[in-house]
Amino acid sequence: MSAWVADVRTLLALEWRRERRAPQVLPTMLLFSIGAFVLFRFGLQDGSIAGPLAAGVLLVTTLLAALLGIGRLWAAEEDEGGLDAFRLTPAAASALVAAKGLALWSFLLALHVVAVPAFAFLLLGEGLDASAIPRVAAGVVLCDLGIAVTGALVGAIAAAARSRELLVPLLAVPLLIPLVALASEAIAPLLLSPAEDPEGRWWLGLALYDGVFLLVCWAVSDGIVED
Repeated sequence: MSAWVADVRTLLALEWRRERRAPQVLPTMLLFSIGAFVLFRFGLQDGSIAGPLAAGVLLVTTLLAALLGIGRLWAAEEDEGGLDAFRLTPAAASALVAAKGLALWSFLLALHVVAVPAFAFLLLGEGLDASAIPRVAAGVVLCDLGIAVTGALVGAIAAAARSRELLVPLLAVPLLIPLVALASEAIAPLLLSPAEDPEGRWWLGLALYDGVFLLVCWAVSDGIVED
């Protein structure tokens, strides 16, 4: 296990270094998210939303931005021969998938550090209730984890396909619809003014979704990458 953790850390550091040297994933997701919020700001007649509509706009925008990131996440491995080189190393394939998932999760969290304040400023007329900020952050973190795990798995499946950009959304969107629905139910009451307490079952469902896909990703990642 210690060797596996060391492999994950090395591969994750490589992902961060690659993104720092040639930024592709994070700037793309950030520009898309801010642009979408600006479009919603001027596209909605009153320019202000709250509750379920606000949660839907935030999470659907996050999902679409993540699809852009998933498409680029495995590009270097496939286009530059990195995946073939990795198969020659003693590292487990699950370590590569775990590193990709953690990298995408960190990119999504960094995205939301900027995107959520911009969302609140542009679209929440009453602003975000200060007491609801920690719970909104927790909901976003859980949602990002589910997107990252699913995205790493889908990206590994689609990496060798010629039409990778088309296959990623076709595989990822159906898998992530339940996640977005659960996260929306959990976050929507917190985006009202004043904020209301969400039902605990939605948070439990969100955590269970993340747990199930973590187990699935762990179970099948070796076979997907090796094949």
